[in-house]
Amino acid sequence: MQVFNVYVQLGFDHISNLAGYDHILFLIVLCAIYRVQEWKNILILVTAFTIGHSVTLALSSFDVFTIPSKIIKFLIPLTIFLTALHNVIRANPEKRKAKMKQNYAMALFFGFIHGMDFSNYFKVLLMDPASIVVPLLGFNIGIEIGQLLVVGCIVGVAYLFLDIIGVKHKEWNIFISGAAAGLSIISMAENVFWT
Repeated sequence: MQVFNVYVQLGFDHISNLAGYDHILFLIVLCAIYRVQEWKNILILVTAFTIGHSVTLALSSFDVFTIPSKIIKFLIPLTIFLTALHNVIRANPEKRKAKMKQNYAMALFFGFIHGMDFSNYFKVLLMDPASIVVPLLGFNIGIEIGQLLVVGCIVGVAYLFLDIIGVKHKEWNIFISGAAAGLSIISMAENVFWT
């Protein structure tokens, strides 16, 4: 149980570490297009993202496949940029409703990419590669607890601005998505892997 708890804490620390803000930024931009009242859609999107990165984390940890870290460091901000762009294009609530399955598929696929980064971090921390199942489960649960707290904060801030202060949702979405896109472009430029 002690080993399990250690890895839960490590997973939680990894997702909540502000120095590695890219995963938090992805969650922010993933939620930006939704109002608090659409919490079911947010929950399903985050679940799709979770499934994606959990599968990749497990497969990569068992050495089924790996992608070099320098490529993943470029792809993660690319997922943020594409999600931000998608938010602006799909800003109309009717378009969002019509394309929900597409949004879930996108979150799932981008979860695969983020899972590769989680797995790189996890492998470095793995104390005994022979007994990987308990640490893997603990680490994944820690990441999920951290993600739920991050999403709760994001929804709380969105509620404050949209429902209490009265910022228009379209302006909120464009501001959050635009800021995320700008940060992701900087990160992609810093992590170009083909030079």
